Amino acid sequence: MKVAILDDWFDTLRTLPCFAKLAGHDVTVWTDHVEDEGVLAERLRETEALVLFRERTAIRAGLLDRLPKLRLISQRSVWPHIDIDACTRNGVTVSSSMHQGTPSYAAAEMTWALVLAAMRQIPQQAAALKAGDWQMGVGQSLRGKTLGIHGYGRIGSVVAGYGKAFGMDVLVWARDATRERARADGYATAPDRRAFYQSCDIVSLHMRLVPATRGIVTAADLARMKPSALLVNTSRAGLIEAGALVAALRAGRPGMAAVDVFDKEPVRDPSDPLLNMANVLATPHIGYVTADEYEIQFTDIFDQIVAYARGQPINVVNPDVLPRR
Repeated sequence: MKVAILDDWFDTLRTLPCFAKLAGHDVTVWTDHVEDEGVLAERLRETEALVLFRERTAIRAGLLDRLPKLRLISQRSVWPHIDIDACTRNGVTVSSSMHQGTPSYAAAEMTWALVLAAMRQIPQQAAALKAGDWQMGVGQSLRGKTLGIHGYGRIGSVVAGYGKAFGMDVLVWARDATRERARADGYATAPDRRAFYQSCDIVSLHMRLVPATRGIVTAADLARMKPSALLVNTSRAGLIEAGALVAALRAGRPGMAAVDVFDKEPVRDPSDPLLNMANVLATPHIGYVTADEYEIQFTDIFDQIVAYARGQPINVVNPDVLPRR
């Protein structure tokens, strides 16, 4: 099959052991990011199987209508960036492994890196040292503080374990069944959402972005946080009500934020408010960007291509397409 891989910015996939799974296929790797539909249509006009890096490129009806040879889109995780109905109309199978039971340790580690960096002012201290200054301020310790986990899933549960190892009091807020699982794991759960946001010194968001969770963290939630509190988001920017985070930070509740995700990515505008606030630590969505995590993810993605080529597609999102195929 003619396989195209989009958005492999550092040409990493060829270096991974799992890339050997595509041996025998005609593979083209694109290392830049393109949003123009006409350019994408030209690049992909001979493509039969398309590999996506998470949500880096949106695949909508207009583009799909211009790709008559496309038969498979292979990726991992959720698919808000893909028009599934248009794929089905065009006879395109979408395969996406949902990695149930396989925590993303890379994302959990990144979350903890942001917690430590923000609470101890590591970027500011390092910048001051390079500028010829010595200490520029006083940070905060973690031991004894309350770590709030909003969304106790495969990543949130790992972050909770890190908090426990640092001597923090872990408090969970999530759906009823998820809170029950957190209690079974030995963690306290908040009596209600209001108490959760009021009592936590750090709140870390760990939910998938689906219609039910878009904007789930409201301006009212943020306004209840302590002036000394830190909000961490390594999941998706859309979990927070549009515009609420910037407004809350300007109002001083919470006092700090550490974010790895943005409403529109990649962020190319240096004037973005989150990049220009002294109380924000921002990184360019690198929570899952490690060679080890790529090997895990793309093993699944390439297995889906191999399975499709054998006539036995797996992890199919739109099974209605199969009778057509």
